[in-house]
Amino acid sequence: MIAYISQIGTTYEARYERQIPHAVEEVWAMLTENEKLSQWFPELSVTDLRKGGTIQFDMGDGSTEDFTILAYEPLTILAFTWDHDAVRFDLEEDGSETRLVFTETIHAFTDHTPRDLAGWHVCLEVIEALLNGTKLDSRKDRWNELFPLYETEVAKFRE
Repeated sequence: MIAYISQIGTTYEARYERQIPHAVEEVWAMLTENEKLSQWFPELSVTDLRKGGTIQFDMGDGSTEDFTILAYEPLTILAFTWDHDAVRFDLEEDGSETRLVFTETIHAFTDHTPRDLAGWHVCLEVIEALLNGTKLDSRKDRWNELFPLYETEVAKFRE
């Protein structure tokens, strides 16, 4: 299921919900431990894990961009800036499983927005696959499947 996109005031929200059959500690580690984070988003690294701290994005050309951690509650919330927008992971223990809600707050849709949304979708699938000890056949193929769906969804708000 693709993200649910809605308008909230002057911004937009893309919301993804996943029920992951693993303990909250395992899911949290995927988000906050660089060794695990690099397995699903190799360009990201946590440099200062605290509210006001930094997550760094390697642009691949020798430069980096720093994203500020907006909210941090161990095992529960991790939110950080994402260019002009913001992303947030909310984790909730549900028995032996974890309910993960990922939200991107979008200030303005751009031509790049559907690319980001498809990318986050694939990232969430990769996190779950890694925790399950499986592998996504092809991240690129999966992204290519999802991208037109997100283009269609975003277009509904840009008309």
